[in-house]
Amino acid sequence: MKLVLATGNEGKVREIKEYCDTFEVIPYTELIEPFEIVENGSTFKDNAMIKAQAVYDALGRDDVIVLADDSGISVDALDGEPGIYSARYAGENASDKDNLYRLVEELKKRGLESSPAHYTAAMALASRHGMQTVHGWMYGNVITVARGENGFGYDPIFIPEGYDKTLGELQSDVKKELSHRSKALRLAKIVAGTIKV
Repeated sequence: MKLVLATGNEGKVREIKEYCDTFEVIPYTELIEPFEIVENGSTFKDNAMIKAQAVYDALGRDDVIVLADDSGISVDALDGEPGIYSARYAGENASDKDNLYRLVEELKKRGLESSPAHYTAAMALASRHGMQTVHGWMYGNVITVARGENGFGYDPIFIPEGYDKTLGELQSDVKKELSHRSKALRLAKIVAGTIKV
């Protein structure tokens, strides 16, 4: 069964391919030209559904399941920012490092070295049977000193609950067990397995 990912983000594609190894997982950009999807929802779930539906419609075929993920980090001391703007916190064309440094700056402006925070992953699966969604969360703290080279995004400044290392320092197999995306993917894999295409 083809599981088409509504993303071209290499980090996400790699992580999802590892997890959903019982499916033929391909980014939509290998099937059709990349196109802009306006993520104008007010929640992670809204944006995941917008992406899944846009790619499903653009493919114009009913023998696939499209999986879209919208995820990000919410920091308590920043009133939940960056939230749904995690990927563009430092501006529209910001890199992962730009976004991370902006978050660090915002904490430092408030005289803080850390804050409770959580990651959210919302996943939407679009098929000829309609839309289904699942969620995963990971709780912990963000810090203002980046540590570690593993992972991507805000991983070098996020310490999961019960650990003293950042996601950037933890081994991939440990991160995979804890991750918000892994938790959502476990559920998405179950849902995808029940969809007949």
